[in-house]
Amino acid sequence: MALTENSEDTEKKSLNFIEVAVDADLKAGKNGGRLNTRFPPEPNGYLHIGHAKAICMDFGIAEKFGGKCNLRFDDTNPVKEDVEYVDSIKEDIKWLGFDWEDRLYYASDYFPKLWDLAIRFIKEGKAYVDEQSAEEIARQKGTPTQPGLESPFRNRSVEENLDLFERMNKGEFEEGSMVLRAKIDMASPNMHMRDPIMYRIIKHPHHKTGTTWNAYPMYDFAHGQSDYFEGVTHSICTLEFEVHRPLYDWFIDQFAGDDYRPRQMEFNRLNLTYTVMSKRKLLQLVQEKLVSGWDDPRMPTICGLRRRGYTPKSIKNFIDRIGYTKYDGLIDVSLLEHSIREDLNQTATRVSTVLDPIKLIITNYEEGKVEMLDAENNPEDISAGTHQIPFSRELYIEREDFMENPPKKYFRLSVDKEVRLKNAYIVKCTGFKKDDNGNITEVYCEYDPTTKSGMVNSGRKVKGTLHWVSANHCVPVEVRLYDRLFCVENPSEEKEKDFRELLNPDSLRILTDCKAEPYVATVSKPGERFQFQRTGYFCVDQDSTNDRIVFNRVVSLKDSWGKIKNK
Repeated sequence: MALTENSEDTEKKSLNFIEVAVDADLKAGKNGGRLNTRFPPEPNGYLHIGHAKAICMDFGIAEKFGGKCNLRFDDTNPVKEDVEYVDSIKEDIKWLGFDWEDRLYYASDYFPKLWDLAIRFIKEGKAYVDEQSAEEIARQKGTPTQPGLESPFRNRSVEENLDLFERMNKGEFEEGSMVLRAKIDMASPNMHMRDPIMYRIIKHPHHKTGTTWNAYPMYDFAHGQSDYFEGVTHSICTLEFEVHRPLYDWFIDQFAGDDYRPRQMEFNRLNLTYTVMSKRKLLQLVQEKLVSGWDDPRMPTICGLRRRGYTPKSIKNFIDRIGYTKYDGLIDVSLLEHSIREDLNQTATRVSTVLDPIKLIITNYEEGKVEMLDAENNPEDISAGTHQIPFSRELYIEREDFMENPPKKYFRLSVDKEVRLKNAYIVKCTGFKKDDNGNITEVYCEYDPTTKSGMVNSGRKVKGTLHWVSANHCVPVEVRLYDRLFCVENPSEEKEKDFRELLNPDSLRILTDCKAEPYVATVSKPGERFQFQRTGYFCVDQDSTNDRIVFNRVVSLKDSWGKIKNK
């Protein structure tokens, strides 16, 4: 069916501003109707949720409009880069569901071309070697309202510049002793156009090129040219690069001899509450062992989210919800948590697991008797079927589900009160037992055999339903209760304190005496996700062994932080 004018308008409104621009370029026939984006990570750390937003834009827009997306590593600083990071980035992109196919590139692939281009700039009088210190160059840059001062080396001869530049790469000079700068305009209102640095000396082996180079290109020089060499049509990046765009275009304009130009466009970066996104700060957390590693489930890294139990679908849905704009803002992390709840509610198997067990003895239930009761795997998905859970005289329930002196509207278990045991019977509490320290160790009750779940019963209704496991059939599990890593909403804005002082002391609690129904042991494998009845969503951790199942809490059933914040 042909689209009507109104339906075309609706489609346009559903596109974000970058998609609108790409769509317009394609319809105008720019670049011969080609669409080629790229995702250009620097391999100096693990990707985080902010990078996931960029990945979804770069790869997603190529998918949506029938184009291609390259993966290109910006490996221009060998001091901070490592093959470990390269491998992790590839794994994260694949896990999110994207594929660069045969289009894997490195900025280092273009080092010879970039070098030749720099030589051309020198010969054309557009670049010079500056022997001033970084501090002197910074001072001479001026301010946004005051023009900068020209370097005393700005007008040295082409021959001298060529000689010095060649010797920079041969390793004859120390790091920081000289740089190659573009000769543009020291009075430009854009500070990035005031003779920016193109090359600096770094005497450190490169993970791909070894010791071939001692002079390495700066990102601003390498990035646009790499885009051009690869045939990238749309170079999409975050807003902090908007002021770099005139320099991006200037560099390409100096050597490009045709009509083709990559088009740089910018969108807002992702900032989350109770989170830091700085790679430097995340690296500090890892190096100082304030977390267990890059994949610590409290980290905002993609591998940390994956280990915690997040799904690619939940992350993509979250990014779709927040969208892409031209304005930076702070997104509530509860929206990310909502996305994983929404996904796992549809897919996670329901099981009974007691985190803080106390024994419940049904005194009128036959000793030694075991019933196998049916439990739904997922009420949201009938096709998921059922599994069986053993019911016996002695059970475990949550300690918080019994109170000796309950307040009003307490609908759990207390003396002379009734509750339903999920998938089983209605029971009435008859008493309890304490140890010498006054701690309750056992709770006693009687069951009504006419109230078996699924049976037509006497019509009696109770307000409370408790989950439970059979004491003689349950399996021990370890449960790690992860929470938000920082205890303040915007740790990056807390200037008076070191960000490490803002860490949430309760971001991890480890429970070692938890009890799970036996079905859990038969289906648990690392990465498997469950809903623990009445507790939350949990994922089997990679630390699990045949003798010990370890669960990470993905997220609670409800946003308890929202309640705390609104009190």
